[in-house]
Amino acid sequence: MGKRKSSGPKPGGGKKKEVLSTTFQCLFCNHENSVLVQLDKKTGQGHLRCKVCAQTFSCQINYLSAAVDVYSDWIDACDAVKKGGEAENVRPGREPAPLRSGAGAAAIPEEDEDDLDGFVENDEPEGYDD
Repeated sequence: MGKRKSSGPKPGGGKKKEVLSTTFQCLFCNHENSVLVQLDKKTGQGHLRCKVCAQTFSCQINYLSAAVDVYSDWIDACDAVKKGGEAENVRPGREPAPLRSGAGAAAIPEEDEDDLDGFVENDEPEGYDD
C-alpha cells in the first residue's frame, strides 16, 4: 500500500503578461521616455505629448489599439510630412473602404463592366510558337 498524496505546493501560475510601455523617445528633441501616450477609448482618440518640447499629436483609435499604435501613427505622419505628403491617420497597407451605392452593393465603374466576362485575349507568353 502506498502513501496518500499530500497537498503540497501547487504549480505556479502561467506566464506573466508583459506590460507595454506608454512612454517613448521624442522624434523632435530625442529625449528618452519623454513622450506620454494617453488612450481615450470612449471617444476613440489617442493623444501623444512630449514633456520636454511640448510636441503633441492625436489620432483615431479602436478598441484594440495600444499606446505603441499611437506612437507608430505619429512616426508615419512625421515621415509623410517629411516626404512632402499630407499627414494622414491611415496606417500603411490599409485601403479605404469601397464606395457603396443603393442597397449596400459596391459601386463598379462602367469601364470595368466590359472586362467581367473573364475572357483573356492573349494568354500565350511572348516568343511561343507552335
